[in-house]
Amino acid sequence: MLRLYTEKDVKLLVGRIRQEYDAALAEHAACTEELKEENRALRARLLELEGERGNVAEALITASKAGEQVRAESVARAESERRELLLLLEKCRLMLGDLTKKYPDAEDAASFSAFCAELESRLGVSGESGFDLEEATAPKHPLDLEKLCRELGLMEEDE
Repeated sequence: MLRLYTEKDVKLLVGRIRQEYDAALAEHAACTEELKEENRALRARLLELEGERGNVAEALITASKAGEQVRAESVARAESERRELLLLLEKCRLMLGDLTKKYPDAEDAASFSAFCAELESRLGVSGESGFDLEEATAPKHPLDLEKLCRELGLMEEDE
């Protein structure tokens, strides 16, 4: 039988293949370790970002609640101011009536009438408002002060 390789050639070939295999295995182990380290760093960053996301969500919820509260307070304040202006308008009407009775041709009565008309137009009220000053100052039925204070925003509602 014909021998193509000698024992020495086979040993050299096996040694060289073993060296290449060991080098490939070492390279693979280094790459695996590098990926594990990158994975650890990414997990740590993920945990940090999830914590920040929780803080941001909490801040958004808090800001939203504060915004709703500000809106509610603004609406209550605007309604209260509107009621005060309607009361002022009613007082002006009564004063205008008295002034017109006493001085029907006076220039002051005419300018005060123009003021009342301007106030009515700005409030979006025409003619009689339905607001009864007598009822407000001397009510004919018992007042619910708790309800009135809540409507004026002076008292918080029980929940």
